[in-house]
Amino acid sequence: MATTASIARVIGEEVLDSRGNPTVQVTVVLDDGSHASATVPSGASTGESEAVEIRDGDRRRYGGKGVLTAVRHVNELIGPALIGLLADDQWRIDAVLIELDGTDFKSRLGANATLGASLACARVAAQACRLPLFRYLGGDEARVLPTPLLNVLDGGIHGTGGPDLQEFMLVPLGAPTFREALRYGVESYHALRDLLLERRGTTNVGDEGGFVPVLPSNVAALDLMMQAIERAGYRPGEDIALAVDFAAAGLWHDGRYRLELEGRGLSAEDMGGLCREWSERYPLVSVEDPLMDNDWDGYARLTRELGDRMQIAGDDLFVSNRSFLVKGVAQRCCNCVVIKPNQVGTVTETLNTARMALAAGYSCMVAHRSGDTEDTSIADLAVALNCGQIKAGAPARGERVAKYNRLLTIESSLGNAARYAGREAFGRRR
Repeated sequence: MATTASIARVIGEEVLDSRGNPTVQVTVVLDDGSHASATVPSGASTGESEAVEIRDGDRRRYGGKGVLTAVRHVNELIGPALIGLLADDQWRIDAVLIELDGTDFKSRLGANATLGASLACARVAAQACRLPLFRYLGGDEARVLPTPLLNVLDGGIHGTGGPDLQEFMLVPLGAPTFREALRYGVESYHALRDLLLERRGTTNVGDEGGFVPVLPSNVAALDLMMQAIERAGYRPGEDIALAVDFAAAGLWHDGRYRLELEGRGLSAEDMGGLCREWSERYPLVSVEDPLMDNDWDGYARLTRELGDRMQIAGDDLFVSNRSFLVKGVAQRCCNCVVIKPNQVGTVTETLNTARMALAAGYSCMVAHRSGDTEDTSIADLAVALNCGQIKAGAPARGERVAKYNRLLTIESSLGNAARYAGREAFGRRR
């Protein structure tokens, strides 16, 4: 289904994300009266080559984090350039945005401005075509509900005072449906809370809704999760597996990866050994960013050594950018690409990177950001790609739960055509 409606107005506004920081919201109005909005998330743990997020830098407003400059770019530059374009010509819309910016990493307009406009256009076009966003972006074959990686323990810069590593995740890959998978994860999350209370531990949560306990070591986090899975009545490795996001760039100090909880420094080879050790002791199916984002040789070696037994996911390495993925494929780095639309700045570029990754035999994990919003677009994106994986945080905090609730709605709307990725999501091996 297509639409002949064209873009009539583009409106940018400054709103707040889940950390209380300003972000960009864009509303697009068509000449048939259709209108839709998109709100852009923001990361704290960012790759050095991500598309540029423009902030005002005026310390008198929001400590310099205001986005009035990006909003002005939407209203004064992007809007006039898009008015009159057909709403469902996403490729053309994004080509105009890319040309208007004219830089490699969206440093003129800001990826927070371009993505807001790009995504709002996709949303309103889907509405005008009377299609859900996942169907508009993915076509008739979009039907795979992703396996969620639920971040239940926060650390690093997402959970100050917690573990050194940034995210410890439950992966309910043994469930028959997404609805049941979410239930497995929620019940285990609640069991984990009970365990922490019994140990007189804190149940405060970090940026992404995971608990931030004081632990003697990082491996203690994995032990706690195993206990929680069993307490909830599930089988570790069969019903629910584990995943870890090292966010290794945040561990790098003076030429070593520092695990402060354990008082030791590790080399790249040691980090590979740690991944191997944990995979032998625990049902660990995915490790994300276990090395610095410029260690291409290290990632190639790690993928060669461990890629046949677990998913090695590159986030900061690839930053959802097709050019970095081309390099990764050539050097055989990782076997999974983390996909975050705000790392590259338009819907088309996001889809191109993900589809290239899937064609090259990589897995794709569509992911949120630590400063997120109630926008549920990544839920639709994961289904549109049939990629089988989504990371949207803990089953807590409104901006995280919104994504999971959207997936429940999508699964219900698909009926018997819906398929849950489950364990198959981790079966791709390049």
